[in-house]
Amino acid sequence: MAETWSWVAYTVLEVLIAVACCLGNALVVCAVCAGIRKALREPTFCFLVSLAVADFLVGMAAVPLAVLLDGWVCVTPDLCLLLSCTVLVLTQASVLSLLAIAVDRYLRLHTPLRYKEWATQRRTLLGVCVCWLLSCLLGSVPLFGWHNGPSEGSGTGNQSSTSSLPPPCTFLSVVSLPFMVYFNFLGCVLLPLLVMTLLYAQIFWSLQRRLQDSSPQTRVSLLRERRLAGSLALVLFLFAGSWIPLHLMNCLLLFHGPQAVTQGALYTGILLSHANSAVNPVVYAFRIPKIQQGYAQIWKRFLLRPDCCHGDERAKRPATGGRANRMEVCGPEGRAAP
Repeated sequence: MAETWSWVAYTVLEVLIAVACCLGNALVVCAVCAGIRKALREPTFCFLVSLAVADFLVGMAAVPLAVLLDGWVCVTPDLCLLLSCTVLVLTQASVLSLLAIAVDRYLRLHTPLRYKEWATQRRTLLGVCVCWLLSCLLGSVPLFGWHNGPSEGSGTGNQSSTSSLPPPCTFLSVVSLPFMVYFNFLGCVLLPLLVMTLLYAQIFWSLQRRLQDSSPQTRVSLLRERRLAGSLALVLFLFAGSWIPLHLMNCLLLFHGPQAVTQGALYTGILLSHANSAVNPVVYAFRIPKIQQGYAQIWKRFLLRPDCCHGDERAKRPATGGRANRMEVCGPEGRAAP
């Protein structure tokens, strides 16, 4: 009974996280692409949109797959492996987008002249494509052979001869723990996190040194740069705090066996990792002024539409005199005049 209730609670929380991921990150993409289109010319915000897209896909695909890959679907091992790799690809896309943001802020601060020549919109879009291509390659490594064989996954060795159904699909039945620990955690997650930590430490140290010797005119821009760097570093810190516990559980499973981690602890680690994608839009809203500006513009547009409709209804009541004023407010077809 306790296991049933823990699974119900886990599933309900996953659904809530998925909805928050989709709505919040869709709003971020709209805020940057529709609200502040000029920001798309800046590499940082292009990579930020890439991160938001990855977080949106976590809610749209990774969370539902995490629920299904808990033994609730029976598919062939190859299809089970493909579904599991989808989760790995999205995680890797988040890591590489964060790394691209850190490298961009570092180059912007330490090589300002070359940065203006290098950071064209075309090269930025190429960088985003490279991030996603590398994510697909690194997340698909198990498809090329580094995975559990038919007798290694849980529940695949004692399949009943009387049943032709494939075994239940679970993540760890097809994805090997050595791959998750040695390649995915140490190589694809921990190493980039260490690089990003060093980059942000260098950024903050350089900004602090420049602020001490800066004039009042340059001090404002340096403070703005430090605030943005602090917000992005906070996103990095939250990512690390959300994902490292789950990877540490994988280490315990590899070195000490299944009894080292309870099912409840594993559910908590999975929920924490997925919740990171829902928290990021909140950080953007409170910490990044341009995202705040985009949110405000979307909110204003949302509020102006009903006002225009009400204005059209009020326009029908008077019979004379106010037609010119009404045309200025709502235009000839009830739309807001430009």
